[in-house]
Amino acid sequence: MYKNIALYSKGLTEKTMAGLLRLIDALYRRGVHIFLNIMEPGSNHFQTDPRVILFNDISELPDDIYLIMSVGGDGTFLETAMRVRATGIPVSGINTGRLGFLANIPDNDIETSIDLICSGKFEVISRSMLEIIYPAGLFSNGNGIALNEVTVQKADQSMITITVKVNDIFLNTYSADGLIVSTATGSTAYNLSVGGPILSPSDESIIIVPMSPHNLTIRPIIVTGGSTIALSTGGRSRECLITCDSKGVRVPVGSVIEIRQAASRLKTVTLAGNDFFSTLRNKLMWGADPRN
Repeated sequence: MYKNIALYSKGLTEKTMAGLLRLIDALYRRGVHIFLNIMEPGSNHFQTDPRVILFNDISELPDDIYLIMSVGGDGTFLETAMRVRATGIPVSGINTGRLGFLANIPDNDIETSIDLICSGKFEVISRSMLEIIYPAGLFSNGNGIALNEVTVQKADQSMITITVKVNDIFLNTYSADGLIVSTATGSTAYNLSVGGPILSPSDESIIIVPMSPHNLTIRPIIVTGGSTIALSTGGRSRECLITCDSKGVRVPVGSVIEIRQAASRLKTVTLAGNDFFSTLRNKLMWGADPRN
């Protein structure tokens, strides 16, 4: 039986273009109907490629899309996820970038991976997301939803203060460069770089971790996924920076931001034999001995 698979890609670098062409070739040889969206068109190459059907919006796709694949790095995966999150269609990622925790299929393993995908040998993981619920419309077009994290950061050289309440109960006032509120998916992103804990991607918990805190006794804390988190900003600066994954906006110091788990979830694909723990070992080189 034929399958409809949609592909998203952007910024057609030489490596990404090569991976995308290999993927299209592998899918086409297996009788897959291929729908392609180039998010940042930089080439007319695919305008004349008879193997693909170009589309501009998710609403143009047929109802029986089997899978959506992102071709690029984790940034491309995040943008793909935000475009398709409401569909409930599983998303998979071909990594033509660098580390690739989300886009976890290596571009040199496309043939084997497509065989597994077409034969249904994969697990679908439902991942929680975060939503900025106040102030409403902080990000345009309803884009105040994050798969990885929401952050409050200083906008200049001055440290800021962030007072945190969890379900209206005072947690702490942080003096720091900023604060990261992360999902389990985001635990291997910005959270990881500032020493936060790693969570399994299906975990519902929310991580709160400061960035360069003034008090060295401050440590990350994990709260339940049903929590509402309020962040009140302060300090000598006039502005601070709010980010929602790759999107950012400046707000006046003194603003209050409220965050909770989003109602929608993102379904992602993990291939047989490519579980989260093996990804950790491979990407972070756990157990690697530099003497060998």
